[in-house]
Amino acid sequence: MYILFDIGGTKIRVVSADRKKFLAEPVVLATPKDFGEGIETLKRIINNLSADSSIEAIVGGIAGPLNPEKTMLAKSPNLSGWVGHDIKNALAEAYHVPIELQNDAALVGLGEAIFGAGRNHHIVAYLTISTGVGGARIVNGRIDENARGFEPGHQIIDPDNTFCPSCEGNDLEAYVSGTAVEKRYGKKPFEIHDDAVWDELAKFLAYGINNTIVHWSPDIVVIGGSMMKEVGIPVQAVRKHLTEIMKIFPNVTIIEKAELADFGGLYGALALARTHYYY
Repeated sequence: MYILFDIGGTKIRVVSADRKKFLAEPVVLATPKDFGEGIETLKRIINNLSADSSIEAIVGGIAGPLNPEKTMLAKSPNLSGWVGHDIKNALAEAYHVPIELQNDAALVGLGEAIFGAGRNHHIVAYLTISTGVGGARIVNGRIDENARGFEPGHQIIDPDNTFCPSCEGNDLEAYVSGTAVEKRYGKKPFEIHDDAVWDELAKFLAYGINNTIVHWSPDIVVIGGSMMKEVGIPVQAVRKHLTEIMKIFPNVTIIEKAELADFGGLYGALALARTHYYY
């Protein structure tokens, strides 16, 4: 069996799987902010899921850019307590099986490209608008090669905060992430029911998607994350603003909402596991 995990800024999700499907319901818990507590929590879940079964490989993602060896977080605004700790080695010492660590948004993108809204498309750009903003470029069913990882949330969309003087930062994450929106409005995003606010956020996101399209040239852009839920940024509004913003291409790229809800990272981990480890 495989053990698959997804460590986000808010939630940690873990599941067991074979090559075709999950073998149980995913376990979902709040993400511990401390690495020691977090790794012990992850191992406890793994032990419960594996029981007497043999683990073939452990594959998962975590929120933030990784070091070049893909063994630990190099930086993470939402998981600072995990930065610099060797996650891969901690799991390898405990289980003595192959361990694969990836950026969490890259795995969600892979999951959507293989199992979700991006299936049947050659080049998929994925953006997650959640606690933070991340994403990845998926080409022919694989996470595209990269030197430092993908961080579309940190593209600068408004250098001097002309569009949003109250935003604490000038990148896409500072404008549309759940953390930024909560700080700006003093309430949880799902508590905001002002259509004008959500339309403005859709326009900010459209600026980021415009840049993503002209840089990555995808067949489709898939948008997911907690900020894209029913109370959230309307995809139709994003499409409308993008049509007005994009000037260089005659036809606007397909924009679709992610289909795999909260488990896209686990599906991506499954896709990666069955590519590398033939259980």
